[in-house]
Amino acid sequence: MRFWGRRRGHLGSEAERAAFRALHQASLASPALRAGLTVDSAERSIKHLRALLGTPALALTDTAGVLAWDGQGASRHSAHAAAAAVTAAERGTTRTLDRTQVGCDQPGCPLRAAVVSPLVVEDRVLGTVQAFAPSTSAGLLRATEEVAQWVSGQLELAELDAHRNRMIEAEVRALRAQISPHFIYNSLGAIASFVRTDPDRARDLLLEFADFTRYSFRRHGEYTTLAEELRSIERYLLLEQARFGDRLEVTLNIAPEVLTVVVPFLCIQPLVENAVRHGLERAEGVGHLRIVAHDRGPEAVLEVEDDGAGEDPEKVRRALAGDATLDSVGLGNVDARLRATFGDEYGLVVETAPGAGTKVIVRVPKFAPGVSVGGAR
Repeated sequence: MRFWGRRRGHLGSEAERAAFRALHQASLASPALRAGLTVDSAERSIKHLRALLGTPALALTDTAGVLAWDGQGASRHSAHAAAAAVTAAERGTTRTLDRTQVGCDQPGCPLRAAVVSPLVVEDRVLGTVQAFAPSTSAGLLRATEEVAQWVSGQLELAELDAHRNRMIEAEVRALRAQISPHFIYNSLGAIASFVRTDPDRARDLLLEFADFTRYSFRRHGEYTTLAEELRSIERYLLLEQARFGDRLEVTLNIAPEVLTVVVPFLCIQPLVENAVRHGLERAEGVGHLRIVAHDRGPEAVLEVEDDGAGEDPEKVRRALAGDATLDSVGLGNVDARLRATFGDEYGLVVETAPGAGTKVIVRVPKFAPGVSVGGAR
């Protein structure tokens, strides 16, 4: 008994336990609200929000009507809640409703009052939290406002997430647009040249071209595995070798331990395209391209190196800074997405000089919170 008495003391005071319960309910409501204000998110979060307020009934609305109701009186009071949502959207302030305004027209009605507090994101009213109770009080007014502000914060984070996803999609679209039309034309030209002399090779190259374009222009998934990215790179290089012939020599040395590492979609392929376009195409004689992936404990380290023409370091700095006037396949785009995904310490490192070739080093963590294939961070 003495043992259990000591353990109970560690649970804290009643106020501390109440705070824990409130935080627990908020944590349960948060994931749904981070998807935005919808019927689904409202229905999944409303019971937790009502538990925070402890009222007989709670409504979540958008600016036009009720999205979800928890507690008693839904059939009797929903229409009045919808009307209050429209008014709140116009006024943008918290208000109280009396028994007439909530539709309490029967003796003994348990919901004789309500507090309506707007959900505001960037000065826009998105909806309301409406707490229904036998009567209003200063405490209920303040608590409803606090819950509405917290929900508004979650909805703002949802909009930021949506904006970030739109930006990422735009960046990937921009990267796809930079895939050289000359590469496409030249690849098809190389394939055509084998149609009569080597039909089997022409067929194989055409299939590789189809798989390469299918991967490069796919429309789902912010992330991919290093294995998938390297598989697409191999297809790209097979097509380039069909065009360059003996002028292009490729060495790949990939540690199997890093193949499952998750990376942003199209983050390595543009580096290889740059090596071919800006390094080897402009060089005379045979060009050598080396792609290496090392296992470095908690990190994977990738190197893309060519012995081609090299580049002015100042021009590379401008490309990494996002200078759109430079003819570079997404160097700044890739650098920005790596930093946004893993942190500033994981940006590109480029070693180059005119006539000295170019080496690009990419470090990525093997595991990062929120980074998974098919998911968004």
